[in-house]
Amino acid sequence: MARSNAARAAKSSPPAAPAEKPAERPALAGVRGAAAAGTAPDLDQLIHERVRLGIVSALAVNESLSFTELKALLQASDGNLSVHARKLEDAGYVRCEKTFEGRVPRTDYRLTAEGRRALARYLDHMEALIRATRAR
Repeated sequence: MARSNAARAAKSSPPAAPAEKPAERPALAGVRGAAAAGTAPDLDQLIHERVRLGIVSALAVNESLSFTELKALLQASDGNLSVHARKLEDAGYVRCEKTFEGRVPRTDYRLTAEGRRALARYLDHMEALIRATRAR
């Protein structure tokens, strides 16, 4: 039975050295909600991703948007948009309402109060990072 080149290389090469521990991040005093130790909390990775940030931002300035409107606005594929919207929905950041206009299905999204608070925290954090970077 033939082995792949990758399997041969893995068998013949010495084991990899253990990964180095990441360096500690410097304190960012201006970040709201910083831990007692003075280090910055991690960004909300749920919102930080480009498509999800686009969804939340668009819904923050619109009462609601349809799937079709979000898709056009963000230039996302059906599958990409639906996966990201579902993650935000599962987190309670957006609410999805499915209706019919005649026989045509329509999906509308709205930002929840929790989603609005999460976006505000995210923006506060980003502004603090920007201020800290410019202060250097």
